[in-house]
Amino acid sequence: MKPYRVLVTGSRDWDDVDRIRHHLTLTWLQHPGPFVVVHGACPTGADDIASDWVANMQEAEMGDVREEAHRAENFGPWPECGPFRNKHMVNLGADLCLAFIGPCTSPRCHRPRPHPSHGASHCARLAQQAGIPARRV
Repeated sequence: MKPYRVLVTGSRDWDDVDRIRHHLTLTWLQHPGPFVVVHGACPTGADDIASDWVANMQEAEMGDVREEAHRAENFGPWPECGPFRNKHMVNLGADLCLAFIGPCTSPRCHRPRPHPSHGASHCARLAQQAGIPARRV
């Protein structure tokens, strides 16, 4: 059976653990069988919360739930590595993109505030352009 692939993208300072757990659990309940959570392997924020959700599901032996982590550092020098990684994750394919997008908090950003975080918005936009439904939270 082909796994159901969920691409999780989100702000690196996202801290609403319950919201991510809720959306992943709801999606998992709607798609029994192999389930893969694809994310960017950031050690904080949405990626970290998604990774913890997978670990909790595995520990509880809740079926075939796996993660596929893609560290930005593996895609070249900063800052180009993030967009390259996002494109790679989208090109691998997914059935759904869950985008947990908060406001930009980057001290390097000079755009007028408020506006959404750049990396997660970019990944969600790429997913939509590739025909992957993107649910923005």
